[in-house]
Amino acid sequence: MTQPPATAGFRHFHGQLTELKERLLTMAERAEDLVELSMEALRERDAAKAEAVLAADAAIDALELEVEQRAISLLALQQPMARDLRFIIGAIKVSSDLERVGDHAVNIAQATLRLLGSATLQHGPAIDDMARRAGKMLSDALDAFIRADGALGRDVCRRDDEVDALEESVFRVLLTRMMESPATISAAIQLLLVSRNLERVADLATNIGEDAVYLAEGKQIKHHADEPSTQGTTE
Repeated sequence: MTQPPATAGFRHFHGQLTELKERLLTMAERAEDLVELSMEALRERDAAKAEAVLAADAAIDALELEVEQRAISLLALQQPMARDLRFIIGAIKVSSDLERVGDHAVNIAQATLRLLGSATLQHGPAIDDMARRAGKMLSDALDAFIRADGALGRDVCRRDDEVDALEESVFRVLLTRMMESPATISAAIQLLLVSRNLERVADLATNIGEDAVYLAEGKQIKHHADEPSTQGTTE
């Protein structure tokens, strides 16, 4: 029996939407893997792993373009409404954030390559803790977006302060090391770059968490946009 045109069109649209989600998930997995691999390269002082991060970045860039093209095609041809519309627009934003995550992994790998041969300074547990927390935030943010889980998205956003505090701690420790021993300055600068890039990964995870809240609840929480305005009120 032939399906009515409307039913066939609905099924085709949701098939395309599923493909978009799958490509976004693939991109997310690769971005997460790059951050993890860049940190393995740092911990092990492994040039081959650092170079592998640099080589893999092009694949992330290509996936961003694919996700964007798929999303634009859905917007142009299907005229989605409500949550589907929010998801497609969000997918474009999330893919951009994931591409930037890949860029930050590349920055960490490049810092690692500059550190090779330097035995003057080790990166310490705080940077490993930053990497673990930022990686978990990124993973949870993507889960929240794909599942439209606003509560998880909000939880990811709250965790950003923890990574910021760790970055400040790393900065203070490394600054003290540089003041005590000028021979450590070059290595310390590279480790500061690593911590800064991990902090940016956490910021991008926060962006995705905010997009998850918007997808689930239709509320913008960027810049505390969901809080009541006090403009014009008096004490």
